[in-house]
Amino acid sequence: MRISTFILTALFIAPTPGFSEPTDTPKISVGVVRAELKPVSNALDFVGRVEAIERVDVRARVTGFLDAIDFKEGETVAAGAPLFRIEDGLFKAAVGEAEGALERSKSAKVLAEVQLDRAKDLFERNVGTAVARDQAIAADEQAKGTILVNEASLQTAKINLGYTVITAPIAGKIGRSAVTKGNVVGPDTGPLTVIVSQDPMYVTFPVSQREFLRFQKSGQALDVTKLKATLRFADLSTYDQTGTINFVDVTVNKSTDTVLVRASFPNPNGALIDGQFVRVGVETGTPQDKVIVPQAALIADQEGVYVFVVDDGKAAIRRIKTGGDFGNGVVVKDGLSGGEQVIVEGLQGVRPGVPVIATPVPSTTDRS
Repeated sequence: MRISTFILTALFIAPTPGFSEPTDTPKISVGVVRAELKPVSNALDFVGRVEAIERVDVRARVTGFLDAIDFKEGETVAAGAPLFRIEDGLFKAAVGEAEGALERSKSAKVLAEVQLDRAKDLFERNVGTAVARDQAIAADEQAKGTILVNEASLQTAKINLGYTVITAPIAGKIGRSAVTKGNVVGPDTGPLTVIVSQDPMYVTFPVSQREFLRFQKSGQALDVTKLKATLRFADLSTYDQTGTINFVDVTVNKSTDTVLVRASFPNPNGALIDGQFVRVGVETGTPQDKVIVPQAALIADQEGVYVFVVDDGKAAIRRIKTGGDFGNGVVVKDGLSGGEQVIVEGLQGVRPGVPVIATPVPSTTDRS
């Protein structure tokens, strides 16, 4: 039984006479990009946070019912633009009351001056007494003081009336409103909204002491104003504006052994948002030509990183060592010399030695 089973199996496995497997492997169409030599500056990479240069919490300075909201949340407002209006009837009445009190005090001052002149005249003619004269002098001074107090009260009332219209202290983008029309607001209400300036923006990032020492040992003068900075977002896209470092903190954070560094970036289109996390690249030294390949070409396994290149019409593996990002590409420190046709599309079916039909595709490694 076992022998017959073995013979039957052998018959199925044995090749049929006159039939052989095809020797021609079909070619695979792939998209390729040439590994380019581009000038690359030595760059240090950090994690930073975007900060608005000016940030203001808008608050009410007098208490009253909120009568109107004169802005749209998220829009850009100009400095001095009206934002909130508080019901102002009581404040106008307070101004009128203060004006009336001031007029009464001015009239009292006129009467005090007349009485003082009369008391002085009587005293000089030995008809009046010194006590009457002194009392007239005191009354005149008191009337003068009352005028000063009432003038201050009127000014305070006018200031409070002005506070019923809450205006934007700075130009910038305004956040959402924390209150709605009809609510009672006042100094204890808290921020009604927030305004952040937009252009330019700061980006702050911590730099370790090790990086500072490495830079100093390179023999370059530590002139921060000559260092340029670039940004990359969470999706690895590159910000299209270059920043300049304008501040290095004077103390080291004892808990992290880092120094806070700040750069200023133009923000004409509002792409940078207050509080946003970004990757900061600080370029140092003279640019050097290095090989750049698209990130889409990179493949990783247990042995490291490699790419497929087209070699004599076939796919071949090239093991590489990377040296940081460059726009949407990556710097190759070792493994490529430049000019190789690197496969970036159709990698799913590519294997070493497989014949391929290479079609050039646009490169996406430029910094923009």
